[in-house]
Amino acid sequence: MTIVRRAPTQAPPAGPSGVFIAILTVLGLCLVAFGVGWLLTQALAGVFDRPGGFQIPAYTILIVGGLVLVPLLYLAVKRLPWLMNWYYLLPAIVFLLAFTVFPIVLTIGYAFTNYSGQNSGEADSSTRLEVSKLSSNTLKVAPGVNIQTELRCDTPTCAGTPVGLPDPEDAKKRPRGNSIVGLEGDVISLKNALPDFFKPVVLNRINPIQFVGFSNFSDILSKAGVQLWPVFVWTVIFAVSTTLINVVAGLVLGILLNNKRLKFRNVYRTLLFLPWAIPAVISVQIWKDGLLATNTGALNRLFGLFGGVPIPWRDDELWAKVAIVLVNLWLGFPYMMTATLSALSAIPEDLYEAAEVDGASKWQQITGITLPMLQAAFVPIALSTFAFNFNNFGLIYLLTQGGPQLEGRLATAQSTDILISWGYNTAFTAAGNAAYGPASAIAILVGILTVLIGVVNFRAAGVFKEAQR
Repeated sequence: MTIVRRAPTQAPPAGPSGVFIAILTVLGLCLVAFGVGWLLTQALAGVFDRPGGFQIPAYTILIVGGLVLVPLLYLAVKRLPWLMNWYYLLPAIVFLLAFTVFPIVLTIGYAFTNYSGQNSGEADSSTRLEVSKLSSNTLKVAPGVNIQTELRCDTPTCAGTPVGLPDPEDAKKRPRGNSIVGLEGDVISLKNALPDFFKPVVLNRINPIQFVGFSNFSDILSKAGVQLWPVFVWTVIFAVSTTLINVVAGLVLGILLNNKRLKFRNVYRTLLFLPWAIPAVISVQIWKDGLLATNTGALNRLFGLFGGVPIPWRDDELWAKVAIVLVNLWLGFPYMMTATLSALSAIPEDLYEAAEVDGASKWQQITGITLPMLQAAFVPIALSTFAFNFNNFGLIYLLTQGGPQLEGRLATAQSTDILISWGYNTAFTAAGNAAYGPASAIAILVGILTVLIGVVNFRAAGVFKEAQR
């Protein structure tokens, strides 16, 4: 009888260090694969850099990197068999890197640059010079053209000025990057030689993305009195007030609808659940244009029937904030009501029966049984609701767009803007001039403040003590 002995299987690293080793190994394989993908894509771009060639799309890096990653994973598991179990987490790790880690790293990086609509690393169409090629390193412009003025050079010789040369045969291609070494009359000397086949006819300045250190943060903090602190205070007031109002409204309605003696309570539940079932985009637009319009809104028309004056829901700072809290109550109370009903169903009926035998009133049952039993369920719900409302961009954007405007405030931070909408306005509206660098700095400040407030809330609610138990 022959006994076949199997080679001992290599044991995976144990403990937390083993988890880190496994994750770092998988991440390392991904980085190597996509690094090779980037190098191969650059090589392919050089191959097609000729007349009639096409521009390699950026997603080629992902395709080539994925093709390289497959054999790397196979070879790695042959060397380390215990790594196979971690391959099941590979899709989650990749998505985590692509949609969480990469945006965070990119935001942090942009926060220390002058990245904006103007300083984007792209060719500036407002600085256009018609040129003709003299040699691989020299270009000639028309006589009488002031090159330094047209290109807005920082030095008399324009040395070091980055420029872009569009492809004359295909305007869709990315301009060929280069930089100026110096000027000799109407002749421009370039740093990098141009291919023989490439004959540019236009030259544009490139406004590069430059490292500016902490200047974005210093600019924000230097103007904190007129933008950061007013917006932050309103953000906290909005998040706290709307959370408390929604919790109280949902709690009261949930307790009332939990009464089995209430007739048609299922009908009431269905009707009160409808605001949550309707998409928020539709609900907010109905409130904005149908109910809260100053002259034609249903609420002001109703007030007019009783002799009331129209309320400037969107034209006055105070009333605009009241409108935001009111609309958010409409959107949020069904969730709190449903959470209350779910938590109440877990409370044993025996407790209420025993309380009735002891002569406790309904109010005493609520304060002595219902509310204490609901506390454990409502603390995490209230904290998550606060965190959501702290960054509730959609409501502000759809209802008021941050307005109405206030004198003395910057155009990107108006009366009802919260921190997240202020950052959005800075990055993506004309008033902010597409200032992605300062907007990234705002995003970092918002993230830090959110974490600090979350820690304070968790500590006040005793969540850390519960976790230690």
